[in-house]
Amino acid sequence: MDDIETVLEFLNRINQREVDKLAELMTEDHVFVDSLGNQVRGREKMRGGWRGYFTMCPDYWVSHEEVFRNANMVAVFGAAGGAIHGKQWRTPSAWLAVVQKGLVKEWRVYADNKPVYDILAAK
Repeated sequence: MDDIETVLEFLNRINQREVDKLAELMTEDHVFVDSLGNQVRGREKMRGGWRGYFTMCPDYWVSHEEVFRNANMVAVFGAAGGAIHGKQWRTPSAWLAVVQKGLVKEWRVYADNKPVYDILAAK
């Protein structure tokens, strides 16, 4: 797989919500950075992080409209959404991946989380 194919497969595995398959595409020292700048380091910690997120938002999905590559970095522009506590949300989103030897070393999320925060605050 080339870098773009790796990232598209990563998105596909997010949509499958199968954490172990998703973790197979992460480097051992994988870094996840959320839209607030919070970081989680390590594939195993992210395995737990994704499990928790899919528990909170069991139908979480991502889509892509544009994909750009520069060296080993792939930028993806699209949307994300799902349901939390039975309330649907959707927001424009972007992701930046650093790919190393066919695996995602870093995954950065850029999204407006206000729809999610509003649902969580109402609960």
